[in-house]
Amino acid sequence: MLLTSAELESLINLQGSSPHALLGVHPLGTRPGIVGRAFLPGAQKVRVIPLHGSAQFGFDLQRISDTSLFEGVFEGESSVCTYDLDITWADGSISRGRDPYSFWPTVGETDLHLFGEGNHRKIFDVLGSHLTSLDGASGVSFAVWAPSARRVSVVGTFNQWDGRRHWMRQLGASGVWEIFIPGVTEGALYKFEIQDANGTVKLNTDPFGQFFEQPPKQSAIVWNTRRHQWSDSDWVEKRSQSNALKSPMSIYEFHLGSWKKWGPDASPGYRGLVGPLVDYLRRTGFTHVEMMPIAEHAYYPSWGYQVTGFYAPTSRYGTPDDFQYFVDALHEADIGVLIDWVPGHFPRDTWALARFDGTALFEHEDPKQGAHQDWGTLIFNYGRHEVRNFLAANALYWCERYHVDGLRVDAVASMLYLDYSRKEGEWIPNRHGGRENLEAIEFFRHVNHLVGTDYPGVVTIAEESTSWPMVSRPPWIGGLGFTMKWNMGWMHDTLGYFKRDPIHRQFHQNDLTFAMLYHGHENFVLPLSHDEVVHGKGSLLGRMPGDDWQAFANLRCLLAYQWFFPGKKLLFMGCEIGQAREWNENGEVDWWLVEKNPYNRGIQRLVEDLNQIYRGEPALWRSDYEADGFFWIDSSDTKNSVLSFVRHDRESGSLLLVVLNLTPELHSCYRVGLPKLGYWAEIFNSDSGIYGGSNQGNRGGVQGQKLVSHRQAYSAELVLPPLSVSAFRCQM
Repeated sequence: MLLTSAELESLINLQGSSPHALLGVHPLGTRPGIVGRAFLPGAQKVRVIPLHGSAQFGFDLQRISDTSLFEGVFEGESSVCTYDLDITWADGSISRGRDPYSFWPTVGETDLHLFGEGNHRKIFDVLGSHLTSLDGASGVSFAVWAPSARRVSVVGTFNQWDGRRHWMRQLGASGVWEIFIPGVTEGALYKFEIQDANGTVKLNTDPFGQFFEQPPKQSAIVWNTRRHQWSDSDWVEKRSQSNALKSPMSIYEFHLGSWKKWGPDASPGYRGLVGPLVDYLRRTGFTHVEMMPIAEHAYYPSWGYQVTGFYAPTSRYGTPDDFQYFVDALHEADIGVLIDWVPGHFPRDTWALARFDGTALFEHEDPKQGAHQDWGTLIFNYGRHEVRNFLAANALYWCERYHVDGLRVDAVASMLYLDYSRKEGEWIPNRHGGRENLEAIEFFRHVNHLVGTDYPGVVTIAEESTSWPMVSRPPWIGGLGFTMKWNMGWMHDTLGYFKRDPIHRQFHQNDLTFAMLYHGHENFVLPLSHDEVVHGKGSLLGRMPGDDWQAFANLRCLLAYQWFFPGKKLLFMGCEIGQAREWNENGEVDWWLVEKNPYNRGIQRLVEDLNQIYRGEPALWRSDYEADGFFWIDSSDTKNSVLSFVRHDRESGSLLLVVLNLTPELHSCYRVGLPKLGYWAEIFNSDSGIYGGSNQGNRGGVQGQKLVSHRQAYSAELVLPPLSVSAFRCQM
């Protein structure tokens, strides 16, 4: 035996971070010849078979005592050549293949350097598992970041889940462990067996895993996510040349597992769902879909907000190829795809990211920084370069591999404030003594810059619920760099107004007008999202006062007001048909209502028409964020709960007048000021009979008169139906 007792002990006990230095074939050094070693539990015989070079035959490795370590010397060869290991196993079977310990590292110095400084944009091509070929051998490279681990092994279906078989090497001080295993093919299941900083041996999923078993199983699956042949090049090119702020954006938010089912429990999956979804979106006219978190998550009732596989579309609905097909099909139908992205926290599952190597690796050690008070989860350490790289590259990954058109970033406020949902003494101030999370601020600026630079036209949208300044303004003027921000204030005030009995609305009209006082501060999206129809809040329809007729009329007003008000639109599934019950992730949308109840069909028809009008009227989207794109005609008629405003497109000169009557009283001769004389054609009336209304209206439109009203030089008398929104286009 050529090993020292310490080296022998380290191999037998799997101690140390450099197994490649002892295992494999190496020059003897002290004299001509080579020595081969293999640690193969369950093997009976092992032989080295050279594949080329001067050696004409192989040599046997002998078992060292009663261990699983085999060693042999061949003095007829002075240099190491490519070789196979011929192994006879205890059951008599024989296998032959390349030795994993005969290959150079698959992770280069440049990769390690960029990852260490937090700037490797495609670290997902390096860490994790990747089908590749090295030195003529096909197999899989595995790499994982676990700097405080004492040992890391790959275990899987290719080695009987035995951590002794494929012990990885640590690459310098990077904290990255690596091994190439020849012969492993696509579909192999694997995990990392980690002896952590405390000496505890545990099994962990791959943080960079790109496909996983269906929960509750946890193994990662070796997969080729580059295989799909994309057909959306025209879409991507058009997207890169467009300005999302000056384009129509009507977003249909949906939960993939509960939109539509086959039978009581089965989802159609990515491929089965996309056809019906495309047909539905084309008919209803939405420009984009926003998927609730699609990344792998173990706990279904979390709706995807407790992510365990940040780089993997959930396997509940199919393979990565299936999800790529899903996105491609939507692009072919000219529909954009946004996904909910969750970089704010992760669950405490110790088989996933929590204390990954026995230390607070992805999270903070101190619970005052690393524990989320509300959700029982852990908070990422945005100040650690490798963690920042993990998340930033993840944002790019969804753009690169799955061609998504935008990231709606969840719970931004929880990341920005160190004292978010914490009492005094429960948080740690920043270096200036403030409550701002300086590392998270820089993280957002970094990610938004990368996404905007590398994938032109892809949008980032912040769900930010406070008055943090300049969320959707560029970093070079002090902003966070998001494209847009959800207007949570508009949502809260608007729903608060509409739930009131109309007799009380005269005292709360400022709830509808207040949003325009701060509208110019951000690029807003107007959200009526899943958050408004869960946790006992009921449905949008359930908030509306009055009998069935009034409740549906109020809902029609709410949706019409959302579509005509400045800002991009977002509506959660089921709300577009006036579903009466709140959302249940285990069910599906109550589609039967559309067939059974004309009021529900009327809501759906209303949304279809609103989207058609919206797409066709640049005044409703091109000037969303321009100062002259909106102005009030009158917001002061609180007694009648009537508001009127104009949407204006500077480029085309088009003008739309929108008038809201938010009481059940009919106004048959209500004078409204007009900015131009002309004929004002009525292009929308939420009280139309086709929507379930009373069918009052203006018989196609009105002619402006040279009578001053509401500080305008012209005006007209309008019929304002009860509980209605009416819209008029100026015909010059």
